[in-house]
Amino acid sequence: MTLPALPPNAIRLAYLVASVLFIVGIKQLSSPKSARNGNLFASVGMLIAVVATLLDRQILSYTTILAGIALGGVIGTVAARRVSMTAMPQMVALFNGSGGGAAAIVSSLEFLRFSRMGADVPPDAGVSILLGALIGAISFTGSIIAFGKLQGIVTERAVTYPLQKPLNLLLFLGILGLSAWLVATGQPNAIVYSWFAAAALLLGVLFVIPIGGGDMPVVISLLNSFTGLATAATGFSLHNYVLIISGTLVGASGTLLTYLMCKAMNRPITNVLFGAFGAVAKAAGPAGASDRAGAMAGKTVRDVTVEDAATMLAYARSVIVIPGYGLAVAQAQHNVRELADLLKVKGVDVKYAIHPVAGRMPGHMNVLLAEANVPYEELYDLDTVNPEFERADVALIIGANDVINPAARNDSQSPIYGMPILDADKARHIIIMKRSMKPGFAGIENELFYDPKAMMLFGDAKDSVTKLVAAVKSL
Repeated sequence: MTLPALPPNAIRLAYLVASVLFIVGIKQLSSPKSARNGNLFASVGMLIAVVATLLDRQILSYTTILAGIALGGVIGTVAARRVSMTAMPQMVALFNGSGGGAAAIVSSLEFLRFSRMGADVPPDAGVSILLGALIGAISFTGSIIAFGKLQGIVTERAVTYPLQKPLNLLLFLGILGLSAWLVATGQPNAIVYSWFAAAALLLGVLFVIPIGGGDMPVVISLLNSFTGLATAATGFSLHNYVLIISGTLVGASGTLLTYLMCKAMNRPITNVLFGAFGAVAKAAGPAGASDRAGAMAGKTVRDVTVEDAATMLAYARSVIVIPGYGLAVAQAQHNVRELADLLKVKGVDVKYAIHPVAGRMPGHMNVLLAEANVPYEELYDLDTVNPEFERADVALIIGANDVINPAARNDSQSPIYGMPILDADKARHIIIMKRSMKPGFAGIENELFYDPKAMMLFGDAKDSVTKLVAAVKSL
């Protein structure tokens, strides 16, 4: 099967248009208001790039390519429709790993092409091929481990063992040594390359396994930048402009997102990657943390009934809703929107406080609330909303934990100390909706639960909000 070929200049023009659409799309994705259009721009750009590539004169057979497109289209469509919002980070990890794996495979096939021809690999081609394969392989296996940790297939705990860092360093130095030999000799030695590829895949596993599950969103963002860099390196080896540009965009945006997430947690990237945060945090969690009474300095928590909570909300002047992962798990966003609409009818000012790392990935809460058609104007970021808490009558916390824990300000020994948090403790009343007293991803108890102003409404978030809606209607 063959298709009519486009001249090289037409393909380059198509790649330029696609690249511009990628840039516009990424810019549009920076705001919830324009994110849908940004996704559309980027999708059209990718369609143009794919079609232009299929019409390249260098392609001789289309059967396998079209079969792959059909299979991938089916998998992507099913995943997009069936995967829940709570599993979105896992899907992102899988898709990211697929991109890294694809870059590694293409780079490897390019290396084997020199081997089949019996020709030496030029130094510039060797460097780009090995970089694409190395970074792509690390991204592939690292993303698989990240998926496993988020899905619960692999322990969320940070897995450490004696001499871990020196052994990883030796493995990395070994990879560099094999790379240097392949580039210096120019020999397309398949056996040596196999050792190099196996070591790169192993390094991806060892790179992610000692990182706790709570840091997986940061790791996925970093691995996403790795995939972009691997794609760009592959573009250099194939002399494909759109791969170079798109890979560079992904690498830059992933790196920037990683930096912003680390800044939101007030932790350097080195601490995320090498601090074994999950292992320390889990070990620090007190026994009986899941019991209602708790054991923090002998303090107890106060329960609140649905009726009392509804009365406080209905007669408040200002309510700030703080969504968290528990909201996503319960799929309670539509019920929360209904509750907010009822309160607004009663004259209550309702705002939503969105922490940069709430949920399991950046923008998780924004997307979740957008599903329920919550107005963008009611969503406030941390810096904007924190001054409002002192004037709020009620802070309604739904499934959030670490992002509202005062220990980040008060306890220098806490693993989250220094992380910017939402100042929910400054509101006049605090209603906390949770299934239990189980700690969040950081694995530590939340001081806010024992605040004299705080009241716990235990139960499934969707069920509890539904009952609140009914109680507010009856007032």
